[in-house]
Amino acid sequence: MHRAAALLLLSVFTLAAQSIQYSDSGKTWLLNTRQSSYAMGLGADGALRHLYWGAPLWRSDDLTAPPPRRDISSFDPRQMLEAEEFPGWGGPRYYEPALKITRDNGNRDLVLRYVSHRIAGNDLDIVLKDLNDPIEVTLHYRVYPDYGILRRSATIRNATQRALTVESAQSATWNLPPGEGYQLTYLTGRWAAETQVNHEPIHEGQKVLESRKGHTSHNFNPWFAIDSGDAGEEHGSVWFGALGWSGNWRISIEQTPYRQVRVTGGLNSFDFSYPLKPGETLETPPFFGGFSAAGFGPASRMLHRFTREQILPGGATSRLRPVLYNSWEATTFAVNEQGQKDLAGKAAKLGVEMFVMDDGWFGARNNDRAGLGDWTVNPQKFPQGLKGLIDHVTSLKMDFGLWVEPEMVNANSDLYRAHPDWVINFPGRPRSELRNQMILNLARADVKEYIFGFLDRLATEYNVRYFKWDMNRSFSEPGWPEAAPADQRKLWVQYVLNLYEILDRLRAKHPNLEIESCSGGGGRIDLSILQRIDEVWPSDNTDAFDRQRIQEGFSMAYPAKIMSAWVTDVPNMNTRSTPLAFRFLTAMQGALGVGSNLNKFSEADSALAAGMIAAYKRIRATVQTGDLFRLASPRTNDVTVNQYVAADGKQAVVFALRHSQQYNTAAPTIRLRGLDARALYKVESVNNKLVERQPQLSGAYLMQVGLNVNLRGDFDGTAIILERQ
Repeated sequence: MHRAAALLLLSVFTLAAQSIQYSDSGKTWLLNTRQSSYAMGLGADGALRHLYWGAPLWRSDDLTAPPPRRDISSFDPRQMLEAEEFPGWGGPRYYEPALKITRDNGNRDLVLRYVSHRIAGNDLDIVLKDLNDPIEVTLHYRVYPDYGILRRSATIRNATQRALTVESAQSATWNLPPGEGYQLTYLTGRWAAETQVNHEPIHEGQKVLESRKGHTSHNFNPWFAIDSGDAGEEHGSVWFGALGWSGNWRISIEQTPYRQVRVTGGLNSFDFSYPLKPGETLETPPFFGGFSAAGFGPASRMLHRFTREQILPGGATSRLRPVLYNSWEATTFAVNEQGQKDLAGKAAKLGVEMFVMDDGWFGARNNDRAGLGDWTVNPQKFPQGLKGLIDHVTSLKMDFGLWVEPEMVNANSDLYRAHPDWVINFPGRPRSELRNQMILNLARADVKEYIFGFLDRLATEYNVRYFKWDMNRSFSEPGWPEAAPADQRKLWVQYVLNLYEILDRLRAKHPNLEIESCSGGGGRIDLSILQRIDEVWPSDNTDAFDRQRIQEGFSMAYPAKIMSAWVTDVPNMNTRSTPLAFRFLTAMQGALGVGSNLNKFSEADSALAAGMIAAYKRIRATVQTGDLFRLASPRTNDVTVNQYVAADGKQAVVFALRHSQQYNTAAPTIRLRGLDARALYKVESVNNKLVERQPQLSGAYLMQVGLNVNLRGDFDGTAIILERQ
């Protein structure tokens, strides 16, 4: 390496070790990770302004406070040209504010100025205050130097002697370097079609991604990426962010006429009103951001590793996700002790490690029109309770899991007959039922305690290792009649905070308990729910072909370890039938589960399933905790190719799945990534689909020349395991 380049690299690494620097002379802050730097400074008027976000800087003295700007015209004031770090809605500011308030006298002007700051390790707090009133905002920054991630949030405090109302509370405004030609990537969808990748130019105006549904939602996921216009999987500059909030959220991407692009995100301002009495505070959700100088692949890998090691309970020490069996497709609501025992025995023979009994075990739950809310074991289906079934499951050396839907209630239930006031509602208005159910008002303390109580009881009385926590509808009529009229819209926030409290208390009391977040598929997936659960259900759509695109979009933001992926029966919702091997190879790219009706498996099916599960266990650590390289996208190719490389580099696995062959064309050559060019690798296809016959190939050959696979016809695939010698 050239000496100057080596010195620069050393300077960058040394700077990154000092994660937060403050220059008193320049009135600037520099936040450093190994992959990026982020900077801000004070203007002459005391406003906190953004300075830089991008590749690492090595010299903090290069930063200076931004010079004063001049108005272009009376229609283009200087405030529109200045990139404020956390703008209040006040003065001549016409873009998306980070904070908007109304005082009790109707005054809505808010102009924030610097007061003080505090640095403690990797944490920085900067206090801002209104020009006149003691309305305070503390901006929280946490730097994760080894992960390339920055976390931001804000605490809004009413230090006045009178009440005020918060009308918009955002977590952060992210400013990109001035310029044009940026491209936005984001995830959209609906039930059974979640996490579809969208990529489009950013034009002047505002693009809004949001949920107004009370939960994270299937329609948009709170993740974005912006690239410089020419980025690909492994090249180009990419800025990315992920908001951690499981209720109503909003992210706006705005390009101004002044060549500025900014992203503002936090609590959704729609139907939002949060009164603060003197001394009260409001915390905004965490908004995580990062930068990749080498494309979307490194951006995803940064976020994957960060999520696995810094977000998920237990972090890097959490166990690999077990192979799971779920009883829903086999029995639906017709569960009983013997039927579940029979399924458990068949699952154990396949190598399954956790048996989950789904809906139908409680109350009068014989269909989806009754029983929700009555969380006691159905005595007709389980005369001796659940102990006999659980003992049988554990005797087969499997953990036991249970489906629950704690936030919901049927009108036909003992709970609703006793507490019709417990559902969210507007008095005198309809109580809409979706999937024949209503939503309990979890913002209420008594409802919160009821839900915690029965979940705690189930986890205590039975050897439940795993809750599949479902939420099968969105909010409607979001009234809270017991609260004062001015406080009723606090429901949107308090509901989520109480949900988090229940999950936190359950995990504290039952350290071995694991929880899956399911909301009719991918309706509640974000970085704050992931702090409290172990796995998510990305979609109710388990069609192996549809899953290629759903899983690709999921992988843009979230790691394979948390992605529950099932093998289920065919034909499914598309009336499409795919081979069992193709279904397994698709599901083996996440946390493998089986949802098929094992009572219908032939001997050949069982043998194939057992072989695939055994193969999965060989590669599980690599898939769940390794680096993902998306080699070929299902959006642009007839072969989807994903490669996972273990953290220590000793193993890699490549999945190649062809949905259709045309014109007798051979599958494209697969050029691998992330290998040691000088090493030799033993190469093996789990189902003998390799064209190459050499037992060993060099990393250089695999990455430069590549592999060829014999994938023929429709829905053919393979997994190739590489072991470094």
